[in-house]
Amino acid sequence: MAWYAYCITEQQHFNHGVRSRRPCLLDGAQGIENSPVFSYPSGDFSVVVSELENQGLLPEKAMLEHARVVSHCFRSGTVLPFRFGTVFDSDESLRQAVRTNRKAFVESVDRLRGKAEMRLKLIVRDGMKGAMTDIELPSSVGGEYLTKLRERAQRQRERQTKAKALSVQVHRLFSPLEEEITCKKVNADGMLLDIAHLIDTKSIEKYQNRFTIAAKQFRDCELQISGPWPPYHFLPGKLRTVAGNNTQA
Repeated sequence: MAWYAYCITEQQHFNHGVRSRRPCLLDGAQGIENSPVFSYPSGDFSVVVSELENQGLLPEKAMLEHARVVSHCFRSGTVLPFRFGTVFDSDESLRQAVRTNRKAFVESVDRLRGKAEMRLKLIVRDGMKGAMTDIELPSSVGGEYLTKLRERAQRQRERQTKAKALSVQVHRLFSPLEEEITCKKVNADGMLLDIAHLIDTKSIEKYQNRFTIAAKQFRDCELQISGPWPPYHFLPGKLRTVAGNNTQA
């Protein structure tokens, strides 16, 4: 039997804390393509899975269904989400993956217990039009090429300086435990800072209140907030690529 894997969590969160040796149906959870969701026990952990008969490409909506199951489990306790499309070909391959990664799982669960991820997006347009415009380099090398190359480098520095200044202000205001930031261009005149913050779940209301303050301070930016989410951005890389096939590869 092949298993589609959503996440791994501590077994104590299911079956009223009673340890089980067999997969148990999770009430209230619906998996990809409306499939039942099971808690597959392995020692202190449970791998949250669905039976999978067809290992072909999954439909686009399956990504949302995957996230929905992870969020359902996150309401009960700490979760380590698997990458979308992770499939174990057999019971043994699933158990082997847990055995191989057990140390990393234990360390990650301990580090992320009681934590949640908040997402903050800042879109900056004011004063960015010139800095966001790309400089096309001439096809031939010469004086004009060097001039354009310097202009391109100058605009990159302007974007980096602006992004750094904003990220420092955001960090001081929200004081997250950890953060991950990406910066990208928005059309031709804007810059998007996509920020993931790891916070204590007890601080969610405080974080949301600080967002209200931030919206007033960053008047030249468009701000969006979402969460709390499972800690997608704060897993060690080896957990994101845990042994298993990927149907979307």
